[in-house]
Amino acid sequence: MHPRVEPSAYALLRVVFWALFMFHGLQKVLGFLGKQQETFSQLWVGGVIELVAGALIAVGLFTRPAALLASGTMAVAYVQFHWKLDFADYRWLPIVNKGEAAVLYCFAFLYLAARGAGSWSLDALKRTGGPRR
Repeated sequence: MHPRVEPSAYALLRVVFWALFMFHGLQKVLGFLGKQQETFSQLWVGGVIELVAGALIAVGLFTRPAALLASGTMAVAYVQFHWKLDFADYRWLPIVNKGEAAVLYCFAFLYLAARGAGSWSLDALKRTGGPRR
């Protein structure tokens, strides 16, 4: 990828992941396009994490800790709700247990946590003291 395009593409990646992640949170917390979860249940708390961490990642604020929290949340979701530690009949495979999205989110957010917000972010503005003219 051309070096001038990379910062824009990375910022777009952060925003798209937030948008997709946000809908899962909206389902759990507000019942939008799905079933609202009982307040303060494990699924509801997961939805709050999806909304808040996703928004922070989108704007690039506290990106590393937010992405690490999102990655861990998706790891728990995969193990607890998809795999369920069941090794029989290949149920540990994401294609069998329908956990592909959780695995993809987990590793994408892990990458975002390792890489940081990038240049088009509020974290970058904090480091430089604001936009330059």
